[in-house]
Amino acid sequence: MNISEFKAGEPEQQYEYRSFLPTSINREWIVSNPEILTLLEEANRRIGELNAFSQLIPDVDFFIRMHITKEATTSSRIEGTQTNIEEALVGKLDVDPEKRDDWQEVHNYIEAINFAIEELSRIPLSNRLLRETHAMLLRSVRGKHKQPGEFRTSQNWIGVSLKHATFIPPHHQHVPDLMSDLEKFMHNDQIHVPHLIKVALIHYQFETIHPFLDGNGRLGRLLIVLYLVGFNLLQKPALYLSDFFERHKGEYYDQLMAVRTTHKLEPWLRFFLFGMRETTALSIQVFKDILALKERIERKHMPTFHARRQINAQTLMLSLYRSPVTTIKMVTGLIKAETNTAAALIDDFVKLGILKEFTGQRRNRLFIFDDYVRLFRR
Repeated sequence: MNISEFKAGEPEQQYEYRSFLPTSINREWIVSNPEILTLLEEANRRIGELNAFSQLIPDVDFFIRMHITKEATTSSRIEGTQTNIEEALVGKLDVDPEKRDDWQEVHNYIEAINFAIEELSRIPLSNRLLRETHAMLLRSVRGKHKQPGEFRTSQNWIGVSLKHATFIPPHHQHVPDLMSDLEKFMHNDQIHVPHLIKVALIHYQFETIHPFLDGNGRLGRLLIVLYLVGFNLLQKPALYLSDFFERHKGEYYDQLMAVRTTHKLEPWLRFFLFGMRETTALSIQVFKDILALKERIERKHMPTFHARRQINAQTLMLSLYRSPVTTIKMVTGLIKAETNTAAALIDDFVKLGILKEFTGQRRNRLFIFDDYVRLFRR
């Protein structure tokens, strides 16, 4: 089917409302729009560049942890949580009590990403993996009573109430078949659909099905990177579109809704591919900036430590790329030294401008590698 001939679905009358029944997507798709094909080519080229960077950078998995933390905070913020990246980097007890539910949601997201990426090294992307990941997303948080890990068995909606909903997804009786069709489309190697077109369609269809009672937005955005990793488009999970979607939140929701009301896929595909191209370029720039920061610190600051202390300084420095918030107690354990030795090392890092204390307290102080974290705040 040419995407210009697409029919998104049709309203289906229920007892007191009309839900939307989407068309199945497991079919051949033909894209002939020149602008979309150009965006597709540019996005693919930049993904290739990102893969090259991720292969060349030493200890790249340390930096991937920060990409994941940023994704967790950004995707959760789209859904209304208020945790920022600094709060996500500290322990739960270091966060104000009224913010701990938000903190837990973000950390569930981090655990869910790590779990799903690890599982993809053993099993293919599937509805089973999505359900297991969903269960982790909603564990011990506000959505824990909304069937974590299970496709919904009741009607959901987007809006303040069913009566005043802006969108009512398909009746729950259709969810198993629609999700089965989605899964088959992911793995259908008899059709020739470019991967980035495919994942754009998958994200749209997942958000339209809204297969869970809660957490659909977060899991739908996570599904993008799971597809890219699961089908070997990405060598490392360093590309997340939530930041782009948040900066264009109104257009993001409008574009998804417009497909359902106008049956036109081209605007959504343009928006998605533009986001993919822009986000990939930003991810590449972050890697470049990390390497520049790392080189500057190694050239300018590490030589100021004499030989005996330089080993401890290098150990702490490497640890900060993985977890850029630390404490004297953590450094004591890291370098296996006395508290005074760890405190002196942190003090040196503060004087050099590598670390910054950000609680303002005299006890239980927290120190942040701010120049590094700032690269992920942009």
